[in-house]
Amino acid sequence: MAKTDAAKTGKTGRGARVRARGTTLAAAKPPGATTAAARRSARRGGAMALAYKTLVVQTRDAVGSVALARPDVHNAFNETLIAELTHALCALDSDEGVRAVVLTGQGKSFCAGADLNWMKRMALYGRAENLTDARALATMLETLYRMSKPTLARVHGPAFGGGVGLAACCDIVVAAHEATFSLSEAKLGLIPATIGPYVVEAIGARQARRYFLTAERFTAVEAHRIGLVHEVVGADALDSTIDGLLRTLFVAGPRAQGEAKALIRAIAHRPIADEVIAGTAERIAAVRSSPEGKEGVAAFLEKRAPAWLPAASRKR
Repeated sequence: MAKTDAAKTGKTGRGARVRARGTTLAAAKPPGATTAAARRSARRGGAMALAYKTLVVQTRDAVGSVALARPDVHNAFNETLIAELTHALCALDSDEGVRAVVLTGQGKSFCAGADLNWMKRMALYGRAENLTDARALATMLETLYRMSKPTLARVHGPAFGGGVGLAACCDIVVAAHEATFSLSEAKLGLIPATIGPYVVEAIGARQARRYFLTAERFTAVEAHRIGLVHEVVGADALDSTIDGLLRTLFVAGPRAQGEAKALIRAIAHRPIADEVIAGTAERIAAVRSSPEGKEGVAAFLEKRAPAWLPAASRKR
């Protein structure tokens, strides 16, 4: 699991730091490094010692930007991208100077799902090797889903298979009118298994019954209608829309946002029972008595900006 819920740990930040503001993270991920090893390295601040082969990762003005960088294959997944994306997400979540993470893709596509050459290799593997590989993919998706910080997907072009899964794992999805979507696995005799929990949470079981089974393409407008996408805008408005959302996100307390995400995971799809009610009372009591909670209330009463608001945001 990428991390435990904030309610269980009492923390929403992480200890490691990414220390290159406004610069591309440099050097290469060690060949053959396991996903678990990459995640441990990230938590030790290892992101700056590694160069990503399949990603471009930058931090600027408290925003971590992660671009899938395999445009020649439409940013499709392979084992290297899966391991590197897991590592990068852990590193950014550990950096207290990063307030939000934006996921995008280079080239014409957002993400085309699984790389066909990678799939050919997997077809030659036995069940045990396939299971290990599938668990690495599942870990990557869970890492994105459980990040303590707000995550935004900027979908400018096609998002197929695992690309839909990446979008579903993010908190907010903004898509261009030209973007297209497909849960295309059934056309290959496969199923959208590892992405399934996140996609079903986003669009519901009823819509999943259609799109998992037909594997048909659908538009950004349809993706918005069924709940996968939050906003559909012109391609030239993608960046300004993302920037506007980031400004709005930066007004809120970072610890409160992490606790709010943990709250959603704790109460979604559960009956309103005594255990749930008691848990919500414990959560708000803990947040009210936290340093950030006290600072937020004090700032409101004193009619001043809270301490967490980035200097760059105050100037905007």
